[in-house]
Amino acid sequence: MRINTISAYETSAEQFFDALASWDVDLLLDTRLKNTNQLAGFTKKNDLAYFVPKLLHADYAHDKLFAPAPTMLERYLHGNIAWDAYADAYREDMREREAVPQFYDRYGAYQSVCLLGTATRKRRSHVEVLKEMLEAAHAE
Repeated sequence: MRINTISAYETSAEQFFDALASWDVDLLLDTRLKNTNQLAGFTKKNDLAYFVPKLLHADYAHDKLFAPAPTMLERYLHGNIAWDAYADAYREDMREREAVPQFYDRYGAYQSVCLLGTATRKRRSHVEVLKEMLEAAHAE
């Protein structure tokens, strides 16, 4: 399985869908907590549920199991904790949820998965940590 990450922010629809197509994605896994408000733009849940199958002939899933804990995310977004502390807390949360084995149970049949997160030029996203965890588990 190939795993890529992409952000819902600071990208055009053309760049977003071209990247997914170049990776030959067969699943876009949305791991965001909030994906229905106006800030999500063209990446709102219902829009992606339509566009991904239509344009990419791929599946779209929104799975909050892989989303960060709301309080931890808010602390990171507001600068109350640094990236390393946030990433460590996210890793621990994923271990407690047993998220990695569940990922492979739910999505292990896919060949090319893209994890949708919320990185910007100024902040990183939990999906890069999730990708590392998934690849480490797959290598074992």
